[in-house]
Amino acid sequence: MNNRIYYLASCDTCRKIIKSLPNTDKLEFHDIRQNPITAAELDEMYKLSGSYEALFSKKAQLYKSLDLKNKNLKELDFKKYLLEHYTFLSRPVFIIDGKIYIGNSQKNILEVAKALS
Repeated sequence: MNNRIYYLASCDTCRKIIKSLPNTDKLEFHDIRQNPITAAELDEMYKLSGSYEALFSKKAQLYKSLDLKNKNLKELDFKKYLLEHYTFLSRPVFIIDGKIYIGNSQKNILEVAKALS
């Protein structure tokens, strides 16, 4: 299994995080806008995280515009939305040595830096 980052090349936060990390040459970069996530990739993330909801960004503009917070979303709904539009992925997502790191919290990024060191 390759170490990967799923990110958005146009996202300032993603770019800032990548710049701050050591040994990014060890990562396979996957820009989710240019190369949408496949069902197989999403299933791999699901197996590592245990939940589609954990991968889902409730900060996405589409989440607000589709009024999803007022809908009773189930795991399969989260999966459907994640496959439909890249903006629903909580970015960045790292898979390093079989472990998944989701999102841009400071704690998460420190763990990613340690894993890459």
